[in-house]
Amino acid sequence: MKIFSRIGIGAALALLTACSGSPPPAGGGASYDVTITRTTYGIPHIKANDFASLGYGYGYALAEDNLCVLQEDFITIRGQRSRYFGANGSYTIYPNGVTADNVTSDFFWKFAATDAAIAPLKNHTLPSFQAVTRGFVDGWNRYLAELKAGAHPGRHQSCAKADWLVPITEDDLYRRYFRLALIASSSVFENEIVNAQPPALLSQAHARSKTAAPPDAARLAAALRADPGPLARLGAHAGFASNMYALGKDSTASGEPMLLGNPHFPWIGTERLYLSHLEMPSQHMDIMGASLYGVPAILIGFNDHFAWSHTVSTAFRFTFYELTLNPGDPTQYLYNGQFVPMTRVPVTIEVKNADGSLSTQTRTLYRSQYGPMLVLTASGVPVLGWNNLKAYTLRDANAENDRLINQFAEWNLAQSLDEFIALHKRVLGIPWVNTVATGPGGKAYYGDVSVVPNVTDAEVQRCSAQPIATVLAQLEPGLPVLDGSRADCQWGSDPDAPAPGIFGPSHLPTLQRDDWVKNSNDSYWLTNPAQPLTGYNRIIGCENCDIGLRPRLAILQLQRQLAQGKLDLPTFQNLVLSSHIYSAELARDSVVNRLCALGTVLSSSGPVDVSEACAALKNWDLADNLDSQGGHIWREFWRNLVGSPPSPLSLPVLGPGYWLVPFSASDPVNTPNTLDVLLPTVQQAFGDAVNTVKASGFAFDAPFGTIQHPCCIDPSIPIFGGEDFEGAFTVVDDTNVLDKNGYRVPYGNSYIQTVTWEPDANGTPRVHAEGFVTYSESTDPANPHFSDFTRAYSQKAWYRFPYTDAEIQAAKESELHLTGP
Repeated sequence: MKIFSRIGIGAALALLTACSGSPPPAGGGASYDVTITRTTYGIPHIKANDFASLGYGYGYALAEDNLCVLQEDFITIRGQRSRYFGANGSYTIYPNGVTADNVTSDFFWKFAATDAAIAPLKNHTLPSFQAVTRGFVDGWNRYLAELKAGAHPGRHQSCAKADWLVPITEDDLYRRYFRLALIASSSVFENEIVNAQPPALLSQAHARSKTAAPPDAARLAAALRADPGPLARLGAHAGFASNMYALGKDSTASGEPMLLGNPHFPWIGTERLYLSHLEMPSQHMDIMGASLYGVPAILIGFNDHFAWSHTVSTAFRFTFYELTLNPGDPTQYLYNGQFVPMTRVPVTIEVKNADGSLSTQTRTLYRSQYGPMLVLTASGVPVLGWNNLKAYTLRDANAENDRLINQFAEWNLAQSLDEFIALHKRVLGIPWVNTVATGPGGKAYYGDVSVVPNVTDAEVQRCSAQPIATVLAQLEPGLPVLDGSRADCQWGSDPDAPAPGIFGPSHLPTLQRDDWVKNSNDSYWLTNPAQPLTGYNRIIGCENCDIGLRPRLAILQLQRQLAQGKLDLPTFQNLVLSSHIYSAELARDSVVNRLCALGTVLSSSGPVDVSEACAALKNWDLADNLDSQGGHIWREFWRNLVGSPPSPLSLPVLGPGYWLVPFSASDPVNTPNTLDVLLPTVQQAFGDAVNTVKASGFAFDAPFGTIQHPCCIDPSIPIFGGEDFEGAFTVVDDTNVLDKNGYRVPYGNSYIQTVTWEPDANGTPRVHAEGFVTYSESTDPANPHFSDFTRAYSQKAWYRFPYTDAEIQAAKESELHLTGP
């Protein structure tokens, strides 16, 4: 155990100023006093008596663990990638799957995250968390200054000497908050916004003679099916998913509630989750849990009074608007009978040349009253195009959300479950997630009380821009395309909403029960099948629809367990990490008994003998645990199957046409089912899977632990779990097609918390939380906590998070006392 005290930051900041040529950005004479205690796996317990010091300790600790990864994101959101890295290169926002080249990324963020854009968020953040933000900046910059002064030798080798390791400002952190708010909306369309340019002006005579030709709806639909582009990323939760349960007293052996928080987020990049413990005795704050990098507040967490978690919601956070243009000037659009001009926004970026010199590039981008213009193409076809007659724009509710930080700030200070639920509705700042919560003696609570455009089904009927609205609805049901020429097609407002243009809590789904609630990225509808939630507007989610394999398993496995008896914590944890594959439960026996009886099937490259693969599948335990044998065959089969065109002979209500029993809204947890194994597409998918496994060199009965490993941590660590598309609850996602190196995991289970409460000697409920950070706390290979938590996760060695002072002292590895300036 190491105990340090570092007093004074003036010298370090002075050196930083000399090195960077930039002044220390925050501080302003602030005085800081904070203690960072590290426990097993490097978990920081940050204790201070004022908000600024709390932020200071958090910023320092996060920089110590993840400096380079987050610093690159700060540079990106400034619109300075090209300045430091040159035009050749790109940046990916991993959860939404968007990759933009450096130039495009810079133009987008210079255009989107302007000082004016972040001003409402900055100005309306609670003063206490403005202080936390200022403190974070100073703590981050202090660590950066120490590193540049020669402290922390050997650490952060990927950026320690980089010219982009410069001080950050408060605005950088507010831009980070803003960037996270847009992750399920505007930033999905980075490329489409930056590349949107008006067509050439027509001559006046041509403009007068030009008549509108309706777009070919069938052609647009075919193009989208072949190449859905960013719209596919909106509907797919593969890299942006989660599971969560809240169990009430009727479901637990102890009679105290339990909660699972289980986000499936990237194992790389800045959307990893960082576990910390924030203590401020002066404010009765004692909150522990995880946050996305760069957010100095607990986003998923627990204390003695309540626990909560999130999953990405099905609600849309934006709408498209179709604009009717002035044929003589395609930068003017019709609104209430008058042509109004778009706003031209010249954007200039700096670009580093091959010789190290800097040049500039300027591009003019455009905004309507609703938001940025965009052009969306699919298979080379302008689905949302910009011609002399029509153009498209986007309004983003989360670009207008100035309550994001306040929601979590208030929750972190809440003192009861009732207060937590009341704040959920009063602040209404959650950007794109569902929430479950519970607490000692309380009910299990669910709510999709989040920022959703106030677009009712009636408005969609009245205002849809046709035929494009119908075309997009085939790919993204519920996403409106509205007529931008009419004032009565503006978003509505609710009297109980904290801001205009969004639904208030009375029009958003919630549920409280004594048994359980759950969500696995399906809609609110089957939060608990015993009490379906109905009657909400389609933009929030679907009702009476196929919820998918993973959400069905989430319901079934809990129902099955409860049929055997109420849950204790170990039973709950075993359920969470079972690695069961639901598609295999539904279809493996049909494949083995009927398809395998053929002996040989026709793959895309010719006949293939499947007998050896079938023998492995017959003995497979239907799970992807480390000792499971055969799961890789099934994964490749199901990957091929879900990527194949369905048969026109099978017509379920919703979902792929491989099921003999279609979806039924009267039995949504068990349908569709019964794989049609005699379909040629099914047989080809299986034959191709067998060929893939053969080509990889892995035996058909190879233990899964020899096949699957982290992509970017320590490749020697075996990882259990299955893909979302094959119906796994214990999730890895976006793994590669099997090859000689096996599967590399870039997404999946990330931060996991299982929480309950136990009485102390006085009978007062005290929190008991166990879990993992699956990819460990640090992205720095030189950090001792780069892979240690990953090894514990690999062995399913649940760790009790130290929460009380006694637990922290017992698990203490180091203690650092920071003061300043």
